Amino acid sequence: MPLLLAALLAAAPALPGSERAAELARKVQAYYESTRDLEARFQQTYTYSGFGRRQVSSGTLRVKKPGMMRWDYDQPARKTVAVKGSRLVQYEPEENQAYVDERFDASAMSAAVTFLLGKGDLAREFTLAGGDGGTLVLRPREADPRVESITLSVGPSGEVTATRVDDGAGNVNEVKLTGVRRNAGVADAAFDVKLPKDVRRIDAAGR
Repeated sequence: MPLLLAALLAAAPALPGSERAAELARKVQAYYESTRDLEARFQQTYTYSGFGRRQVSSGTLRVKKPGMMRWDYDQPARKTVAVKGSRLVQYEPEENQAYVDERFDASAMSAAVTFLLGKGDLAREFTLAGGDGGTLVLRPREADPRVESITLSVGPSGEVTATRVDDGAGNVNEVKLTGVRRNAGVADAAFDVKLPKDVRRIDAAGR
């Protein structure tokens, strides 16, 4: 009996932490399920594990349901990555080059960004844990080489202010969001990428 009691007492502290993580996940889920559109400034820091090198980028992020997302990079080089339905465009104006996929499968996008569109179920797709500083740590229930873990910094209403994605190779992708404007009425046209007539266009293989 004393051994059983000791085991129960040892296990008890883990319960509140798991409950807090589950509650935090519910807040994040609810926030983005009720978000029609979103616009923010972002700063992205990508750390390459094999080279010990970091790349810092910044720009503007726009998101709108259903299925629209656009990243406009202004530093260190101009670049646009936009998804609108089944169309993906990555445009690099300084290289006058664009990659276009007219049959893009949005389900192939990492869960690290699709939660912004209110897609998926965090509790069903990830194991949940509390992290340092009150963060929410997500680990895929199914193996995914792109995602070892996702750490979310969450504001009081459930808004995500920063993300950190560790992949299976040890690379780290961190994004901080500032100046967030939610449900401000971003137009669908904001996700159209107009390409110059003389752009070097690379179409998705086999499309």
